[in-house]
This record gives sequence, C-alpha cells and structure tokens, in this order.
Amino acid sequence: MQKRALGNGGPQVGVVGLGCMSFGGDYGATSEAESFAVLDAAAESGVTMLDIANIYGKGVSEETVGKYLSTRNHPFVIATKAGIVPVSPRRYDNSAAYLRECLEASLKRLKRDHVELFYLHRREAERPIEEVMEAMVRFKEEGKIGAIGLSEVAPSTLERASAVHPVAAVQNEYSLWTRLPELGMLQACQRLGTTFVAFSPLGRGVFTSKMPDPAAFSPADFRVTSPRFTEPNFSHNAARIARFRAFAQARGVSPAALALAWVLAKAPNIIAIPGTRSAAHMSENALAGDIVLTPADVAEIEDVLPVGFAHGDRYSDERAIGPERYC
Repeated sequence: MQKRALGNGGPQVGVVGLGCMSFGGDYGATSEAESFAVLDAAAESGVTMLDIANIYGKGVSEETVGKYLSTRNHPFVIATKAGIVPVSPRRYDNSAAYLRECLEASLKRLKRDHVELFYLHRREAERPIEEVMEAMVRFKEEGKIGAIGLSEVAPSTLERASAVHPVAAVQNEYSLWTRLPELGMLQACQRLGTTFVAFSPLGRGVFTSKMPDPAAFSPADFRVTSPRFTEPNFSHNAARIARFRAFAQARGVSPAALALAWVLAKAPNIIAIPGTRSAAHMSENALAGDIVLTPADVAEIEDVLPVGFAHGDRYSDERAIGPERYC
C-alpha cells in the first residue's frame, strides 16, 4: 500500500486507514468478534492508522480497539477525538478541563498512555481556537499525544490554529458526493503542511458494491436521519450512483476501491479512513491503496458523478450545527 506522512515530519501511514465508528453500533449491530476480524483484515492489508472517537458507541469503539491491541502486536497509529458533549441537543465543550477529562478516559479505554494523534472533534464557536490549541499543546508536551488534529473546521480556523502550533491533520467529510473541502480546505492543508484525512469517503456505504437499504436500517443507525437517505432524495441518489457502480465494474474494479482511489488522487496529502463492519469489505477497501488514477481517469469518474449531483444535505439539522461553514 502507498504511504503518506501524517503531518510535516510525522509517521508514514497507509493511504487507506480504518474508521472505527461502526465498532460501537452506529451503523447497526455488530460484535466484538466481528470488529476483531475487521482489525485483523486491516493489519493484513497494510492499514496502519485507526481512527476513533470517545463518543463512538459511548466509548465501546475505543474499548474494542483497546482490548484488541492488548492481545495483538500490531503497531497501529491511533487517532482519537474529543470536544462533543453527547447530549440532545448536541453541544460542544472545548475547555482544557473537558478535553483533558475526555483524553484521560480515552487512554484508559484504549489501554495506552499515549495516542499518536488527538483531534478536536468539533469546534466550540464561542471559544477562541488559540486557547484550545494552547491546551492541546500542553497535552503534547506532557507526552499524552503525539500530534494535534482538527475535525470539520473551516480553512480560517486551520490558519489561526497553525499560528499557535502546527496542525498535523484536518479530518473533514470528503467523497464523490461531499466535495466542500475542494473550496478551500484542501488548498489550505497543502499550504500549511497539514494532512487531510477524508472521513466517510464511501458516502456512508453508497459507493460500495451493494446500495444500502434505508428500510433495513435499525433505529440506532446513524443514517436514519440523514436527508440523503430519505425519500425522495434516496431514490434520485441511488439511480445516479448505479451508473458509477456499473462504470467501476466495467473496468474490473470494485466501486469502493475506485471511489477511494478518486479521493486519494485529489491531492498528494490525503488519507482516507473508510469504516466497515466486514473483514471482506476491509480487504476490498485496502486495494485502493495500490490504485493510481491519471487525471483523465479522474475526469471520467467526475463525468459520471459531477460535483453537486447529490440530492439532500449530508446532515440532519441537529447534526449540521457542528461543522464549520465557510462557503
């Protein structure tokens, strides 16, 4: 698998990582054994970076990874996040005290005294990002974290944060149907030496060999409230994405691998972190790390799925208040 640096001077990691949100049941029921099988497949496929957050499954995802790592000797680079207060309606707390409390709890669940990357999961708009960065720099000086990351922020926030301390990674949603980062964030990351980490690069399952069936979603499934998965939007999206699926299959590559390869081809500092509950899908996703697309290939894919094709917003109104809007 190709590798790219995680920030300026950071560790080299596989261009395809693993998002571990699904280990906590956010996309439907799963088991520890299934999650362990996915992690085994990731290690065998050259995946070196695991992405988690303290709120995934109310800590279950971190506990699962911590238990796995205590029984295996795989040198994964671990990233986790904090800053969301998991209540309804959702709110954010970026205070030094709350971030420290969350980090300490995450380290305990992960059975580690250090994580390689610690993200601010969502920004608390009222609190200066400079104050937040100063707190995270202290965590780094204490040896609890190796690098600092930001999630779902605007380019202007990255600029201000980077003036305090280098930001190793920005994690924002990016895929063939979510292309906002092209309007400034990808460019800012390249300018500042920050790695761009694309989450949900498979559109929460739509760019795979089998289109998800919203009627089969459990009430706990994250996608139940997503406008793109509700009618009439979903039918419009499914019809358009079927063309992409046929396009990929005609070229002898899985839709998932091609969609991930497209993401990775958009800039030289991008890492993709698809999530899955299936070991077979993990192995399939990792194949994207060996695919190199030409500019002509990228243009042909974007002819099938042009920018802005998706019907519906990516988030419900409740969840949309967290990501920073900049265009």
